[in-house]
Amino acid sequence: MFVWLASYPKSGNTLVRSMLAAYFFSKDGIYNFDLLKNIKQFPNITLFENLGIDIRNEKEVIKNYIKVQESFNKKNSVQFLKTHSYLFNIQNNPFTNLKNSIGAIYIVRDPRNVVTSYAHHTNITVDKAADDLINLSQMGGDLNKNRGSERTKVFTGTWSTNFHSWKSFKHEDRYLLIKYEDLINQKEKNFTKILEFIYKLQKAKFILDQKKFENVIRSTNFSNMKNLEKEKGFFESKIDKKTGKTIPFFNLGHENKWEKLLDVKIRKKIEISFKKEMTELGYL
Repeated sequence: MFVWLASYPKSGNTLVRSMLAAYFFSKDGIYNFDLLKNIKQFPNITLFENLGIDIRNEKEVIKNYIKVQESFNKKNSVQFLKTHSYLFNIQNNPFTNLKNSIGAIYIVRDPRNVVTSYAHHTNITVDKAADDLINLSQMGGDLNKNRGSERTKVFTGTWSTNFHSWKSFKHEDRYLLIKYEDLINQKEKNFTKILEFIYKLQKAKFILDQKKFENVIRSTNFSNMKNLEKEKGFFESKIDKKTGKTIPFFNLGHENKWEKLLDVKIRKKIEISFKKEMTELGYL
C-alpha cells in the first residue's frame, strides 16, 4: 500500500522524502542521496513503458494509472510515492484508489516563497513563475528528452487546485497536512507527527527509534544537503539550457524569504489569487 507524499513543486517534498528515506531505509538514520531511490516518483513514464503501454497516447497513459500502481504495489508493506500531481479524475480515470493508497501526507508552502524557488529551479522569471502557479495545469511530457522527469507529463493543477484536491483523503481519515514552515521551525515535533501518522495508517504501535531519529534530524539539515549536492551532485537538479551548467537544487532553503525577495506587484497578484487558501493556512 502507498502513502502518498504529495505537494506542489518546490514546497518541501524533497525534505520530507529525505527524512523518511533515512528513517525507514537506512540502518542508522544517516541520510545520503541514494536512499531517495527507495521512494519512487509517480507518474514516471518509464513505469508505463515497462508495461508496454503506448506512451504517445495520452489517454492510454491516464487510463493505466491504476494498472501501473498495481504492478509494483506490495500489499504487505507500506511504500511511499512522491507526486506533484493533483488528485484528479479525468474522463472517469482516477489518479489512484483506496486499494492502492493507504493515505496521503500533503506538504504545503507559502506560495510567495514557492514562486521564487520554482523560478530558480526551472530557470524562468519570477513573474512567469507566478503565472504558472496561478494558471498552469501541467508540466513535462516531452518524450524527446532523456530524463524521465522531463519526459513525464504531470498534471499539477494550479497551486490552489493541487492543495484542495488531496483533501479528499480527509473523508477516510487518511490525510496529514504538513506546512513546510512548521517542519523547518519545529523539525523534531513535525517529523514525529509524520511518523505517528504513518504507524496509525498501518494500525501498528509506534515505537520511536531515538538514535535513528536524532541522526535523521541532524543529517537532513539544509547545509548538509547543500554540501552533499556540491560534493556528489543531485539527480533531481536541472541544467541551464543557456549555459549548460547545473542549477543547484538546494539554493536558499529557509533563507528564501518573500519579504526580502519578492516584488510587491507579484506578491499582491499571488495574495489576491490565493487569498482563500492562504487565509485558511495562516499565511495571510
